[in-house]
Amino acid sequence: MAITTEGAAAVEQSAPVRRRALPPMTLKLAVGLVIAGLIIGFGVLGPLLVGNPSTVRDIGLTGPGNGFLLGTTQSGQDVFAQLAYATRGSLIIGVVVGAITLLLSAFFGVVGAFVGGWTDEAFSLFTNIMLVIPGLPLVIVISSYVPNKSIWLVAAVLAITSWAGSARVLRGFTLSVRSRDYVLAARIGGEKRWRILLVEILPNLIPLLASQVVFAVIFAILGEAGLSFLGLGASGSFTWGTMLFYAQNGLALRLGAWWWFAPPGLAIALFGAALSLVNFSIDEIINPKLRSQTRAERNKWSVKA
Repeated sequence: MAITTEGAAAVEQSAPVRRRALPPMTLKLAVGLVIAGLIIGFGVLGPLLVGNPSTVRDIGLTGPGNGFLLGTTQSGQDVFAQLAYATRGSLIIGVVVGAITLLLSAFFGVVGAFVGGWTDEAFSLFTNIMLVIPGLPLVIVISSYVPNKSIWLVAAVLAITSWAGSARVLRGFTLSVRSRDYVLAARIGGEKRWRILLVEILPNLIPLLASQVVFAVIFAILGEAGLSFLGLGASGSFTWGTMLFYAQNGLALRLGAWWWFAPPGLAIALFGAALSLVNFSIDEIINPKLRSQTRAERNKWSVKA
């Protein structure tokens, strides 16, 4: 009977840990996931269902309708087809930047802090150097000196200039986790260092890693849109930023062609807002005090949690 009681107690103790591993399903998290999912689905499947976005027709600046869901550009190109390909291009940049940022920040932040010693000092020095380098001017300089820029090159440049901040955050959290009792107990018990890192430390960093990746994706999409709007984006590829650039050059705003510039701008705003809602939900896991404050605000305004 004692064994059964201990087993039940272990289950009770482990259950809350499993529940905290994922964000609690709230209204803002659900809205964020739905909007982000719809945009991602459109970016993945949209290009398979539309024609060539570069096809020129003799029906310039035609409004929505007449076979074109979002009208045409000044040269008669289908805006809806361009939006589908642009969504895929912007999502590719976001995913690539998020993945590279995750790898670099985890390597220089988590591994360096865990190993300690001169390795941590060297990694921290390199991170600090990258952190003080102004990102946007560097991106503009690199982009301006490369005549033919692909989506992959733009993503790599954005990732190289955006990982240092995440590495600093991860380093501080790793130093805190490294000194906890269960990690010290694992070291005293003779556990291998790689197992301590993967089993004892990394699971505690998953919410923070997810938050940093989401933030990196938002930064990448907004950064690429800004570069493309300045004419420094990917060449020969469709992204939300290049759509805005071509709309600006085609005097879409002056001519009243709202269907040309409004869809990519709205897509950037919606996707950024959706990822921000998801990021806020992840932040509530990392900082339980923030979750309590949010619940207190809801109760103050008599809104059901």
